[in-house]
Amino acid sequence: MTTYANAESLRGWEKSGTAILAVGVIGVLIIMIVPLPTFLLDLLLSFNITISIVILLMSMYVMRPLDLSVFPSILLTVTLLRLSLNVASTRLILLHGNEGTAAAGQVIKAFGTFVVGGNYVVGLIVFFVLTLINFVVITKGATRIAEVAARFTLDAMPGKQMSIDADLNAGLITEADARRRRSEIEREADFYGAMDGASKFVRGDAIAGIVIILINVVGGLIIGVLQQGMQVADAACNYTLLSIGDGLVTQVPALIVSTAAGMLVTRSTSSSNLGADLTGQLFVQPKAIATASVMLFIFGMIPGMPKVPFIIISLISGALAYNLFKFAKKKEEIKEEAPAVVPKESVEKLLALDLMELEVGYGLIPLVDATQGGELLQRIKSLRKQLATDMGFIIPAIHIRDNLQLKPNEYLLLLKGVEITRGELMPGYWLAITPEEKGVIIKGMQTKEPAFGLPAVWVNEKEKENIQAKGVVVVDCATIITTHLTEIIKSHADELLGRDEVRSLLDNLAISYPKVVEELVPSIIQIGTLQKVLQRLLKERVSVRDLLTILETLADYVPITKNVDLLTSYVRQALARTISKQYKDDRGNISVVMLSPEIEDRINSAIQHTEHESYLIADPNLIQKIIGNLQKFVGTFTTRGLQPIVLCSPKTRIHVKKVLERFFPNIIVLSHNEITHDVNISSLGMVEL
Repeated sequence: MTTYANAESLRGWEKSGTAILAVGVIGVLIIMIVPLPTFLLDLLLSFNITISIVILLMSMYVMRPLDLSVFPSILLTVTLLRLSLNVASTRLILLHGNEGTAAAGQVIKAFGTFVVGGNYVVGLIVFFVLTLINFVVITKGATRIAEVAARFTLDAMPGKQMSIDADLNAGLITEADARRRRSEIEREADFYGAMDGASKFVRGDAIAGIVIILINVVGGLIIGVLQQGMQVADAACNYTLLSIGDGLVTQVPALIVSTAAGMLVTRSTSSSNLGADLTGQLFVQPKAIATASVMLFIFGMIPGMPKVPFIIISLISGALAYNLFKFAKKKEEIKEEAPAVVPKESVEKLLALDLMELEVGYGLIPLVDATQGGELLQRIKSLRKQLATDMGFIIPAIHIRDNLQLKPNEYLLLLKGVEITRGELMPGYWLAITPEEKGVIIKGMQTKEPAFGLPAVWVNEKEKENIQAKGVVVVDCATIITTHLTEIIKSHADELLGRDEVRSLLDNLAISYPKVVEELVPSIIQIGTLQKVLQRLLKERVSVRDLLTILETLADYVPITKNVDLLTSYVRQALARTISKQYKDDRGNISVVMLSPEIEDRINSAIQHTEHESYLIADPNLIQKIIGNLQKFVGTFTTRGLQPIVLCSPKTRIHVKKVLERFFPNIIVLSHNEITHDVNISSLGMVEL
């Protein structure tokens, strides 16, 4: 009940505030028209001074300018109030100025007599000095700052909006946070734009104050001498003092409000108010205060200079500097005595897992460090771009770190925290690959190329120049790692394609084909199904770049079957042009070895289908015979420098691939439907039982 009552009370205050503001604005307009008694004018002038002081203090206590975003409206309202009071006081001065200095109330009398000592010449000078300070110094500076802030805020809006969108897309903020931050940007632009215009009110108010005091003086002289029959000197004294009092009693609040406006537009966003920021930043250097204390003491000792004020201020600032030094020293001692805080290692961070990692021994750090001429980082960046083009999706970032547990010249490739492969290099040497084929004798250290296991030799600079002239391929250490990394990524691309990567591919496709993605995913094609199909394609090194064709093919066959193997076969047939281009030679030929009809029939009869996948339950003796007979054909492919390719029927292709990849990891298995009609099939033989 208490909470409900508080909420109702708060809503009541909000409604009352709106009503009070409306009545106040109407009251300001009435003041200009209806003559006021002196008592009421004194009350309103006092209220004007009070509200100005409140505005000044509010501008000092806010943490950021937007905490007082209604300031431009307040500035307009307060300026209108001052002008209406000027009109009311001018009416009283001109009508009753002949009655004495109390004709316009006690407040104006006090400012006209006590504040300036009853001397209207001094009063005029003080009034014009205050007006000059307000108009030329404070208001002009605040106006310029508001103009620049408004321009810079508007220029920065697109960048801030893009930053918010990027954070939202990255999942760093929620939709509600994004809306709130966009609203703050709009409010900030509106605030500085309004302040740019509102500062003109203050300048106009200062000009109006000068004109009003001249009207009061001249009009008072005319009325006093010509209508009231006063002496010129008496009329000048009365009306001038009243006019000065009127000018000062409105100019002082105007100066206060102008100062508040200047403080607000010069205020930067902070976690504390202006007073805390000033003390925290001005007193942070005791040396500066101590130096100022010494300088003041020296000024006091100069002959002709007043010693007392300089020495007093010197002693005060010196005492302040001494205490600040003591405070800083004590703070340092407390900091040293405090027990070292052991940073709490987040358990969640220990669970974080990088998809791809490259660890290097300390001897290979120069390859990674760009300041030492290392090119590996730049090559990996180029590699990711090339793989994205070839494979059709963006490879996750590769985390590179040094590992002191490795040999100095050793590197290690990890996938999801598990070692995949490793290699050892010789920095400062080059690797000569396949030297036997060239019939060239190479002097160096025998080894094997890590990516493909080819025989190679480590050679020095001199030997490198000799064998390059003879046509031997020579590569540096960075190229070796990059090539090895390329093969590992291609071999495990299916493991790198997660749901986030699939969603990213769909988002990218939706830019060009929004209706296709909107209608098919996920209403017809589930993300999980699409991911499995893409993974099977990547596992056999088929590019998924043509995602539009893949989606449209799946849309045709997903209503018929949920079997991922069958869906993948349909997609491969739709990508026949891509697959054919990948394996045909320059003359448009694909060299293959075929399976006999007997083998095809026996494999087909051993296939077991389920709703989601298919399995092969074959006789082990049959598999052994197929592998043994295929071995000689693989040797023929290798001798001719060709990629081993087996051609079979669409029904058995996936199962033949699963069987053969255990014994021939790099063998390619194609079906007849995956080769376009413009490609010539060159058969090297047939595998028979």
